Amino acid sequence: MGLWDKIKGEFIDVIEWVDDTGNSIVWKFPRYGNEIKNGAQLIVRESQVAVFMHEGEMGDIFPPGRHELTTNNMPVLTTLQSWKYGFGSPFKCDIFFVSTKQFTDLKWGTRNPVMMRDPEFGPIRLRAFGSYCMRVSDPGQFIRQIAGTDTHFETEEITGQIRNILVSRFADALAEARIPALDLAANYNEMGSMLQERLQPEIDQYGIELTKFLIENISLPDEVERALDKRTQMGVIGNMNAYTQFQTAEAIEKMAENPGGSGSAMGMIAGMGMGNIMGGTMQGAAGQAAAGQQSQPQAPAGPPPLNTGTPPVLWYAAINNQQAGPFTQQQLQDLVQQRQITADTLVWRQGMTDWTRAGDVAELDSMLAMVPPPFPPPTQ
Repeated sequence: MGLWDKIKGEFIDVIEWVDDTGNSIVWKFPRYGNEIKNGAQLIVRESQVAVFMHEGEMGDIFPPGRHELTTNNMPVLTTLQSWKYGFGSPFKCDIFFVSTKQFTDLKWGTRNPVMMRDPEFGPIRLRAFGSYCMRVSDPGQFIRQIAGTDTHFETEEITGQIRNILVSRFADALAEARIPALDLAANYNEMGSMLQERLQPEIDQYGIELTKFLIENISLPDEVERALDKRTQMGVIGNMNAYTQFQTAEAIEKMAENPGGSGSAMGMIAGMGMGNIMGGTMQGAAGQAAAGQQSQPQAPAGPPPLNTGTPPVLWYAAINNQQAGPFTQQQLQDLVQQRQITADTLVWRQGMTDWTRAGDVAELDSMLAMVPPPFPPPTQ
């Protein structure tokens, strides 16, 4: 600093801080040799306090307003420096401005998943993130414990420590709450308020107040979320048999409209499949009509329908990498004779757990054995 700056500093008698950064918590007023003139004007704006320190000891703290620095309104500093009444020469002192405004939208989140035991899913891993707000509630304590002699202290220098405390206590509270994973979203507000109360005594030692703690999301691992999506789809579909019949009808219609490949065979399959579906639909409609007529007291026009016993077994087959069917036993045998279905073709019927090779189904052994092997080509 040059001579002119030294002289200029000795004559400046207005001490103030205009913060244009938005993330500064503590700022030390710069003065050559730390000399302050007795009678200087101190301007402390709203959401600020000014802390005076003398040789490392905490002195007077000035709230917002305009203050004239004299021995009358600096009792602590007057005692520390052993001033006499009416002392008028410059004095040396460190002046720190501390912002007491709220610092908002500060982020927190779990770096590693939190392991917990869920009553529905068993052991699971959860991740969480959110935000919080804080403010300096005790400027003297904050300077003593955190800022020290730092001339410009910003939020990034303390948010890491606070975030570590928040995440650690959150993981402990989440495990103790024993709330099912699917019910956590309904308890974000309650858990946030509970954690805010639990965390405040621990953060008080830094002179900081936690004014808001928000949980924005608690998420499951990706593979668990995909399984939940499948479960939701099954719930939306409802009747799986009806859904399977609908998919089968659509597949048959698309095969019938495909002009390429074995069109005649696919057309035949489509015709048989549509016939079975339409027959089943008409049979269901007839059953509903019969049920409706039971309420009308009239004599039957003819004998009751003949009871033919158990309904026929319907088969589905994977032909040309597409699902085809349903087929009766006779229709399935016709397709075997036409070599549309072989021992390696995947088949399924109600009661089977999964699609199976036709050659591995005992019921089809006799049907497959009736087909002769391919005729050998003529010898040259």
